[in-house]
Amino acid sequence: MEFKTFDQVVEYMEHFTNLERKTDKYSTRTYRLDRMQAIMDVLGNPQRKYKTIHVAGSKGKGSTASYIAAGLKAMGYKVGLYMSPHVSDYRERFTLCGQFVSDADLVLVGNHLASALVGFRFCDQLGENEPTTFELYTAFAFLLFEHLGCQWAVIETGLGGRLDATNILLPEASVITPIELEHCDILGDTLAKIAWEKSKIIKSGRPSFSALQSPEALEVLRSEARTCSSSFSYLGDFALHLDEHSVVFSDGSSYSFNLAMPGLVQAQNCALAILVLRTLGLFDASVSLLALEAVALPGRMEKIDWERTLYLDGAHTQNSMGQLLKTFRSIYPVSSSVSSFCGCRPGVCIFGCVAGKNVDAMADEVLSCFDKIVVCRPGTFKKSDPQGIYSLLLSRRRPGQTVVLRESASSALAWVLENSSDSEPVLACGSFYLAGVIKEALWH
Repeated sequence: MEFKTFDQVVEYMEHFTNLERKTDKYSTRTYRLDRMQAIMDVLGNPQRKYKTIHVAGSKGKGSTASYIAAGLKAMGYKVGLYMSPHVSDYRERFTLCGQFVSDADLVLVGNHLASALVGFRFCDQLGENEPTTFELYTAFAFLLFEHLGCQWAVIETGLGGRLDATNILLPEASVITPIELEHCDILGDTLAKIAWEKSKIIKSGRPSFSALQSPEALEVLRSEARTCSSSFSYLGDFALHLDEHSVVFSDGSSYSFNLAMPGLVQAQNCALAILVLRTLGLFDASVSLLALEAVALPGRMEKIDWERTLYLDGAHTQNSMGQLLKTFRSIYPVSSSVSSFCGCRPGVCIFGCVAGKNVDAMADEVLSCFDKIVVCRPGTFKKSDPQGIYSLLLSRRRPGQTVVLRESASSALAWVLENSSDSEPVLACGSFYLAGVIKEALWH
């Protein structure tokens, strides 16, 4: 069968085991590198035809990867960028520094991948097993970037690092973004355990970099870097000052920026990218800063033109939610004359998250910031429990706070229009999947 459209290519890859939808036990049978390497051997190892930078972490992976890619492009390179998940379009996963690739190229590479893997078999001691959807996405990205003639590719891990399909790379640098408690049932229930999984993208003799970390996570990363004889650059050791609009490094150099994606978290992601690019000799402030300032991603404080001022953000951990709401309130502050929980704080929150997240902590963050909250199902891609979230928020609301449940994104948006003024801002948060269904509802 020959694919005619990219939708058909996606359908082909999706019919394999999709661990983004169904998270199996983190075992070396399901998550493994030898099967991925066998796939790449069949394809001629396209990932070795260009230089790569590998990015892992709990939060900020996509933003940091995008800043690094933008910096490389500013230096004149053709740069592939591989990220997951997508918000509303599968093409978001495989781009040329954020720019969509033509359908013709996507279909051509999809046909190459499928034809090369006809008859592919991989066996272990338990018998034959097939590739996963994420392995095929990753193989597709590696093939695509070779086909497009990329000189660099910035590659984001899917889950963890140690057994992630992307970890067959031998990158020019490994980058670890902030580590938080997430996917605890798979990666471990402590920061140290999660950091250990992610630290395994650090390669022998290759430089490694880290964002600001908890002491527990940082100790693990430093230890792995020493074991691998990797020069380890920690942002906290190099950045003497860092705020939303500037960073000052220990060598006295300083850089000011006005990022398209607001907030201190994005400034930290940008500063980490600058540290990586500077260290690799791939940074020229006269062109690089402008490129970094222009980076804007779907689902990261993404401003949408609608009947209200609407922002979409995929924050889905306690810390990222707290930082997001701090950024939101810096843009839309509550007047000092308005007391908390009186029902007068401007703004509406549409909130929804998938199963397995720390709903308790995120619920408290949302309740501390908004008086109007709409609980919504974040699509059907992953399991979720909007009724349970609604009940939790309802049990914790204060006098003057309104909490409602709306099953669909379209009904949530309709409630917002009926129960808010034209001037009230709206924030949809808790999941990239929620951002996706909100966008879909707006389009239709």
